[in-house]
Amino acid sequence: MKQKINRGLTLITLIAVLSATIGITLVYYSLFQTRVKQDLALYTRLLADTGVFQSAHAGAGDGSSYTENTALEELKRDNPRITWISSDGTVLYDNGADVSGLPNHLDRPEIRDAILHGSGESVRRSDTFNLNTFYCALLLEDGTILRTSTEASSITSVFVRALPVIAGISAVFLVVCVLLGNLLTTQLLKPLNVMAENLDGPIESLVYPELQPFADKIRAQHENILESASLRQDFTANVSHELKTPLTAISGYAELIETGLAGGDQVTHMAEQIRHNADRLLSLINDIIRLSELDHQEIPRKFRNIDLHSLAEECCGNLSVSAEKRHLTLSCEGSSAIVTADRDLLKELIENLIQNAIQYNRENGTILVRTGQKHGRPFLSVQDSGIGIPKEDQERIFERFYRVDKSRSRETGGTGLGLAIVKHIAEIHEAKISVDSDLGKGTCITVQF
Repeated sequence: MKQKINRGLTLITLIAVLSATIGITLVYYSLFQTRVKQDLALYTRLLADTGVFQSAHAGAGDGSSYTENTALEELKRDNPRITWISSDGTVLYDNGADVSGLPNHLDRPEIRDAILHGSGESVRRSDTFNLNTFYCALLLEDGTILRTSTEASSITSVFVRALPVIAGISAVFLVVCVLLGNLLTTQLLKPLNVMAENLDGPIESLVYPELQPFADKIRAQHENILESASLRQDFTANVSHELKTPLTAISGYAELIETGLAGGDQVTHMAEQIRHNADRLLSLINDIIRLSELDHQEIPRKFRNIDLHSLAEECCGNLSVSAEKRHLTLSCEGSSAIVTADRDLLKELIENLIQNAIQYNRENGTILVRTGQKHGRPFLSVQDSGIGIPKEDQERIFERFYRVDKSRSRETGGTGLGLAIVKHIAEIHEAKISVDSDLGKGTCITVQF
């Protein structure tokens, strides 16, 4: 993390230094160019106002020559460079070169602009010397053109000369960035390290308020992990115990038959017990596999509109024989209620609730399945006249392998996973489950979609 922060700060610093240097260079060079042009234009006008060139031209015999005078001689030692050009482009005077070797200047852009508009300017770049030459031309009253020029460093040469300074500033900033990066990462990681070392204890106020949501999320995830680990541990212990019980019975009865200690009617009884425990073991394994499948949220579901009342009536019909064996009255009432659900899962939910009501009911009791609309939302309820659930146990009946009456559950063949499966199916459909029960009077479980 420190390396990433250092690299990030270094990159930002280099970009900032280079961008600032380039930006400032461009701005100030533009101001410099403007200043040079203004000064050159002012100098040209002042030089024209002296009348030196007009008097020299007036003393000449024709328009293509001039009369040499002391003022013109003095200008040869002056800077910037001064060029005096006739209206046909012939160079009459130049304070920096022999005019006989100079070409016609009529094609120069500043000369053309001066002839057309009275004044002109241009800038020409010399790539060889990395210099810019600024020209300013002014049309005089006698038709000749006065041009001045000066050389200045190009922006490239200015930037190149500034590179050592830029390198020095960058080096200083890099050192500062490394030191600052180490300081920032140390301060940033300190509260996280303290939190990591004390995940099970209370979280004190963090140095940075921005880290509070992160700390809360880490704490919640840590608690969820611990809770999941505890649930897995309890589940493993319960599974081991639940599997061990029927297997021990099967093994014991089989051993008695194998050694010949049982005979006659006893063998028949023991075979019946072996079959009963094998069925219980198979049911338990099937429920465990089913719970494992429901835990995988990525399994595709076939959701479509389903009439809750029609499905409830179908489930009641399927379980009517089981209810009659226990001398129970199973009925379904209510109105049509359309829900968007996976039909197989919803059918499993209803049948598990009805089977649970059958298992924990009294002889000659009743089971009533209702469907309809409550507060504008579809609902399903299964009410029985059974043994009821104590208040302290009502919040735990949907836990895996939790039983209110363990002896009765084993007598009726229950696995302790039926309501856990109901809870998972309800969560898949984003439904809420509520329990209303009085001990000794019965239980009503409602699923609100």
